[in-house]
Amino acid sequence: MPTTTDNLKEAFAGESQANQKYKAFAKKAEKEGFANIAKLFRTTAEAERIHAEGHLKALDMIASTADNLQAAINGETFEFTKMYPPMVEKATTEGHKAKTMFRFAVEAEEVHANIYAKALEAVKKGVDLDVAEFYLCPICGFIELGSAPEKCPVCGALKKVFHLVD
Repeated sequence: MPTTTDNLKEAFAGESQANQKYKAFAKKAEKEGFANIAKLFRTTAEAERIHAEGHLKALDMIASTADNLQAAINGETFEFTKMYPPMVEKATTEGHKAKTMFRFAVEAEEVHANIYAKALEAVKKGVDLDVAEFYLCPICGFIELGSAPEKCPVCGALKKVFHLVD
């Protein structure tokens, strides 16, 4: 029989997935001209985020910024070293379209881990990051600090598609 901790982990995963799924559904509804249905999906996605965050708190998985950065480094490093490489290989062997996003993820997750490591170094010195502008490639998830590159080093997207994140 599952423990409450097991149930919290399962609930966190489910709510997190629902949040992302509903955000994707909202984008599709918006593209198809269903503005109010898109808004419904976005609102429900936010509700699911609230549930997920509550479960994460109940699991005591939100710690100090330094500890949270280390957890993020560990997670991103696992993804680009252990999780995604066999997925890329399998999807490539099968000729599955997922191979592209898996490959993008391998490369982008390594960048994320490196940026988190830089942030952790700053926190250990008692200071914030010395850069306030974060540019996100909406195609592959690559992040650049300071200014967007002319061309994404992961997927080749042009500078004009990068988003400045608030």
